[in-house]
Amino acid sequence: MGLPALEFSDCYLDSPQFRDRLKSHELELDKTNKFIKELIKDGKALIQALKNLSSAQRKFAESLNEFKFQCIGDAETDDEMCIAKSLQEFAGVLQNLEDERTRMIENADDVLITPLERFRKEQIGAAKEAKKKYDKETEKYCGVLEKHLSLSAKKKESHLHEADSQVDSVRQHFYEVSLEYVFKVQEVQERKMFEFVEPLLAFLQGLFTYYHHGYELAKDFNHFKTDLTISIQNTRNRFESTRSEVESLMKKMKENPHEHKSISPHTMEGYLFIQEKRSFVSTWVKYYCTYQRDSKRLSMVLFDQKSGGKIGEEESFILKSCTRRKTDSIEKRFCFDVEAVDRPGVMITMQALSEEDRRLWMEAMDGREPVYNLNQDNQNEAMAQLDVIGFNVIKKFIYAVETRGIDEQGLYRIVGVNSRVQKLLSLTMDPKTFADVELDSSEWEIKTITSSIKHYLRMLPAPLMTYQYQRSFIKAAKLDNPEARVAEIHSIVHRLPEKNKQMLELLMKHLANVASHHQQNLMTVANLGVVFGPTLLRPQEETVAAIMDIKFQNIVVEILIENHDTIFKDTPAPAVGPTGLQLNLPRRKSTENKAPSCSERPLTLFRTPTHPDKDKAALTDKRNSVVMNSSSESQPTSLNCNSTHNWSKLNNLSSGDGEQDGLLLARQNRPNALQNPKGRGSISSSPASPSPTSPRSPSWPMFSAPSSPQPASCTSSESSPLSPPPRKARALYACKAEHDSELSFIAGTIFENVHPSREPGWLEGTLDGRTGLIPENYVEFM
Repeated sequence: MGLPALEFSDCYLDSPQFRDRLKSHELELDKTNKFIKELIKDGKALIQALKNLSSAQRKFAESLNEFKFQCIGDAETDDEMCIAKSLQEFAGVLQNLEDERTRMIENADDVLITPLERFRKEQIGAAKEAKKKYDKETEKYCGVLEKHLSLSAKKKESHLHEADSQVDSVRQHFYEVSLEYVFKVQEVQERKMFEFVEPLLAFLQGLFTYYHHGYELAKDFNHFKTDLTISIQNTRNRFESTRSEVESLMKKMKENPHEHKSISPHTMEGYLFIQEKRSFVSTWVKYYCTYQRDSKRLSMVLFDQKSGGKIGEEESFILKSCTRRKTDSIEKRFCFDVEAVDRPGVMITMQALSEEDRRLWMEAMDGREPVYNLNQDNQNEAMAQLDVIGFNVIKKFIYAVETRGIDEQGLYRIVGVNSRVQKLLSLTMDPKTFADVELDSSEWEIKTITSSIKHYLRMLPAPLMTYQYQRSFIKAAKLDNPEARVAEIHSIVHRLPEKNKQMLELLMKHLANVASHHQQNLMTVANLGVVFGPTLLRPQEETVAAIMDIKFQNIVVEILIENHDTIFKDTPAPAVGPTGLQLNLPRRKSTENKAPSCSERPLTLFRTPTHPDKDKAALTDKRNSVVMNSSSESQPTSLNCNSTHNWSKLNNLSSGDGEQDGLLLARQNRPNALQNPKGRGSISSSPASPSPTSPRSPSWPMFSAPSSPQPASCTSSESSPLSPPPRKARALYACKAEHDSELSFIAGTIFENVHPSREPGWLEGTLDGRTGLIPENYVEFM
């Protein structure tokens, strides 16, 4: 119930009821005064807390901005670059947010504290002063009235008239003070309804402005957040695969440490204890020594492994001789003496770490051949060769894959049974049984045939793209400019041995054909790069650094698949400049100057398979007995572009490599309509000579795909003219927009008003108030 109204007429009566009503108003003013004092105190504490929070947030942002990521290797993928700059992006958002908070804090004192203090002092304070005056006049009036009433009636008439006038004057002044007090009390009660609340509203408006600024920042940050989420997802999957590779290498090192020593520029290196004689006292000091056989230079540096730092400068000398120290001539074990050219007759006694270590040092210094750790593939004699048999076998396998199982899901990813693979290879590699192998038979599963292709490539004595150019291909993939990458790889391919180049061309045409059916087999260019990269470009030595480069091996294979027509048919230009080689890159002109998106990045890595030993001698005997007669036997070894439809497919044959036991992370699926640089909707006119597009997209999900069928692509001109009503849809995978008309999103995103688009292979939907294109095989309707 509210306060009773104070009538001015009651001031003349000054009744007990009037005094009670006035008392309730006075109590309310006291309560309001105390509340405002407490509110001002809390407001100042809040402002100080906001200042402290802002200071802490700024310090946090500065720490983020100062930290720099360092990745393993000499180059970074686009995902790693995105993650590396994320901390600076976070810092920028936080600093921007704190700038707005600082403006809010600076205004808080003016819009909240000062008005409240002014209201309390000017209005409530004035009411208190009026109350004091009212109480004083009340006391004065009551005293005069009592004194006046006590006068005797026998007083002179003039004296009584004077007393009456005095009482009337005091009474009139009391009434005036009473009226003013009642007016002031009611005025303050009414003023507090707006002068007290208005500052609070202004303060909240400042808070709302700050929060709205944060909302706008979040909207602006959403695009980078989507890219970063995809990059983190890609990097996590690469880490899982790379970790298994590194762990496998570590186990191999534990089991056979001597077989996995890295190739060093030095003939021999390691720790040696050297005897130093000082003041007739011999001491043994630990040095790290390196020996160069060609120059016979022995270098030593004093080093303490415990402190992890150099203790002395490097010393070196030219070796003259090295002599083993007899056991009975010195108390120490594993010793040998060396003599320097510039110190003839002075023998330096050294102690190796073991007998085997001393033997290696002695062999190196005696001028014998250094012991290097050769790649296991070179130590194992291989049975596969790039000869007529090899080409015919691969062509036969590819023909079977393209005629029987080009649309089979997980093609080349799913591994066949090893015993069946070995049997098929042994039959087809033997000229006596080659013609008897019927790959059309249900006896041979498609996964057995594809695994045989990969196994054949791993059985080659050297990788198909050769050890010699392995590093050159990797360096080309690390170039910043995508066109420069293609041009450099184009040039290196034409430096390969002729047979290697022919087999690679055969393989890439086939893989391009496989990728063109990615909506059915789920094997995109990215997935095929993951499968074949580590075998086609396997390093000569298995090291952690080599494992870290697997992602760039995948990029090389992707480029070869996407640009196989230009790379293998055209001769590379002698020099590549800004307007150099014009390759058929599957991207539109509007994207030439854009940063590479998630669909152009290397994705997950996988464990490199081991290469079993082969019996080369037995195979050589078989090869020597082979006589190939392509004109007498009707087998798929002679390719004719003018034969039947099934045989015409052989024009695009190629083979592949690399096995994945782990996960294949799918790239972003770009519908074919956007792959044509001439415009959307352009379709190849010659079915007999397919020119497969290069979808840079995942069709193979990161985890097992649901068994429900994929939505069909709207690429046919015979699609129904009736469009279904708009519906909601959920994203199955993450995708980054490559063009302004497309939407970026992560898995689980909900789209509104989803309906077919005029662009083949795309849907149109709304996300956060923005309408754009969505790849149709990336969503499911709800």
